Amino acid sequence: MTNNSQTDGDTMRPKMRLGTRNSPLAMAQAVETKARLCAAHGWTEDQVELVPVMASGDKVLDRPLSEIGGKALWTKELDVWLAEGKIDASVHSAKDVETIRPEVFHFAAFLPRADRRDALVGAKSIAAIPQGATVGTSAPRRAAQLLNLRPDCNVVTFRGNVATRLGKLEAGEADVTFLAAAGLERLDQTEVGNPLPKDDWIPAAAQGVIALECRADDAEATANLAAIDHAQTRAELTAERALLAGLGGTCHSPVAVLCEGPLDALTMRAAVFSPDGADRIEGTAKFGAGDHAPIEALAADLLSRATPAIAEHFNGPDAAAPA
Repeated sequence: MTNNSQTDGDTMRPKMRLGTRNSPLAMAQAVETKARLCAAHGWTEDQVELVPVMASGDKVLDRPLSEIGGKALWTKELDVWLAEGKIDASVHSAKDVETIRPEVFHFAAFLPRADRRDALVGAKSIAAIPQGATVGTSAPRRAAQLLNLRPDCNVVTFRGNVATRLGKLEAGEADVTFLAAAGLERLDQTEVGNPLPKDDWIPAAAQGVIALECRADDAEATANLAAIDHAQTRAELTAERALLAGLGGTCHSPVAVLCEGPLDALTMRAAVFSPDGADRIEGTAKFGAGDHAPIEALAADLLSRATPAIAEHFNGPDAAAPA
């Protein structure tokens, strides 16, 4: 249980301690979470403490995540602190969280989704990328989707926070790169990129969402976070994560998904690719919030139609999360 509102001498413990990666974007997401908690509960700012941690994924920037441990590199330090009670909740970019999580934790809240689109930096559109351009990205989905549309492009690994990737672009390591529009928005840098229409360029599962995770047995933290949970975002996120679980991808698995619409009539469009972009299989599903049977059927349909070059990167239900 969270030891809230207890005094230790003259020191008042915070209502909540929020663990976060210490990158500028992660800190911006934690600040937004803190503001929403204070507004919902009438707390003062000093009643929510931000506890930054250096994540493993922020330390190794010269190799793709898929080569150094996958998405767990964004969560494992926070998981340890959460399990040990050093923090009451973790603030995550939902896109960076593995599909299969430890049962001792649960997602108590998802904040209202920001812009889910990818933004292109260095060109106004996919068509406007110069012939034969070098494009920097470490995301299998972005690389495969780009090569599917523009096989003339050359993809090179680009990792790091927003500033790092923009610096690499400025240094000429690539002509073009992709960033999440939501990240640019949260850093007040929307002028940097050109958001890609989601009908033409399918975004990543969970992109644009801040996920708040706490211990499943911590009723107080759960209740505190539930006050800022957003029903529409939760419906979309749980559906998208259900698709990832059904496909059974890994960090090598190129998959794109778009879920939107009213709670009683959600629509999902999903595509899986071969890493070189040569093969692409798409499908759609319609369903009400919480009804994941059509999503499981969509995952099965995509896998049944997948070419060998696609299928080898997906392992069926319950494998690790795709990037």
